[in-house]
Amino acid sequence: MSEPAVRPNEMTVPLMPCASVEETLAFYEALGFEATYKQSRPYVYLALQWSGFQLHFGPAPKGLHPAREESGGCLVMVDAVAPYHAEFVAAMRRAYGKVLRSGLPRITRYRPGASRFTLIDPSGNSIIFIQRDEPAELEYGGSKKLAGLARALDNARILREFKNDDLQAFRALKSAVRRHGADATVAERAIALCHLIALATVLGEPASPWLADLRGLELTPDERKRIESELGHLTGLQEWLPSQ
Repeated sequence: MSEPAVRPNEMTVPLMPCASVEETLAFYEALGFEATYKQSRPYVYLALQWSGFQLHFGPAPKGLHPAREESGGCLVMVDAVAPYHAEFVAAMRRAYGKVLRSGLPRITRYRPGASRFTLIDPSGNSIIFIQRDEPAELEYGGSKKLAGLARALDNARILREFKNDDLQAFRALKSAVRRHGADATVAERAIALCHLIALATVLGEPASPWLADLRGLELTPDERKRIESELGHLTGLQEWLPSQ
């Protein structure tokens, strides 16, 4: 009798390191995950489930430093990422009274129209939710079709959304505003300043210099409409913009 043929019905389940059973369970259960299996001895093993996917966790290797965020990770491919982000943000607000934006654990921001976001758990694992129809070719250094401040803004978007590097995005935008701000359109300058204010707030840096520059701009109705359309997801936007 011949061996049965391989059938294309496989399922892969990520196995990531767990630095703390208690912290890992507390975080994921706060988000609505269900623990289908858990043990601490003779070794750590956790199995968690949410919606239609599973995450499994095993012992952390010696010398693991969660703060480095080099622990492990997995990709979760979905039809649309926005509903997932909304679910987790709502769960965080219920459990913690706020959205966890910095440190460990946290969730990255979601810009309307974006194709991914990331959950970083207490062990430094990254769970990256990606929209299935995300472009196959992404320019990770700022689109070559753009120039000046517009390209820097696109580069900052890549740093934040794909590399989870708010600090580098902040530094890149500060430099770009100094170098290209005078040659950019008023709308581009305003958008860059809004991003700097948001990043400064997250990073604990002074936001007042960027806020003063933003309020010193004169925006036309069309420019204000463009800014609100692109940055409506930023909390406090209307308070930052100059008076009409």
